[in-house]
Amino acid sequence: MSLSGADSQPNDKLDSLRHEATSCRACPLWKNATQTVFGEGPADAEIMFVGEQPGDKEDLLGRPFVGPAGLLLDRALAEAGVDRGRVYVTNAVKHFKFEPRGKRRLHKRPNASEIKICRRWMAQEIQVIHPRLIVALGATAAQGLVERAIPVQSNRGKIFDVANGLRVLITIHPSALLRLRDEEERRSAYASFVSDLRSVERLAKAAARQAKSGVRAAGSIPR
Repeated sequence: MSLSGADSQPNDKLDSLRHEATSCRACPLWKNATQTVFGEGPADAEIMFVGEQPGDKEDLLGRPFVGPAGLLLDRALAEAGVDRGRVYVTNAVKHFKFEPRGKRRLHKRPNASEIKICRRWMAQEIQVIHPRLIVALGATAAQGLVERAIPVQSNRGKIFDVANGLRVLITIHPSALLRLRDEEERRSAYASFVSDLRSVERLAKAAARQAKSGVRAAGSIPR
């Protein structure tokens, strides 16, 4: 599906994609999920954050990053000086994958096939928004964007240049911080995460300056 035409505004295109995604049956994950959880944020956002998949609360509310990890991301963005209202947030996989455990639904990591199948939606979001910088939160997001497995810890803070001049910054997913039990370790890891996010505005501004000196990248990744 091509979104390169100028027949509608970016917000309309995102609304159209969001509506189309609600009926996606390309992989089996829709069967147990409550609903498709599409991305949200300004259609002209210069920075895009990509996570793994919706969690339990996101699945129920139909919005990305509104659960515990999302609240932690909001806090870290505020400390890093990144305006949450000016970024677009989405996930590499749009349905919640889980396994029942009594009354709870425990997160289960998407596999390579599910990431690949769902990539069409993320690719189209990127094509509409044309972000200056994409932040991959965790291994699943990185794999969806770079199209190969990326060890997060050894590549954390690194920039990957992908198709059409897009730049992808690798960092951890905030849910990784929630799994830490030692208080000192959690405090240190959170400070490192905020430090990663502080570089986001600088990198986006550098990309904007570069774009002014030439032609802006088309802003799409291969599907």
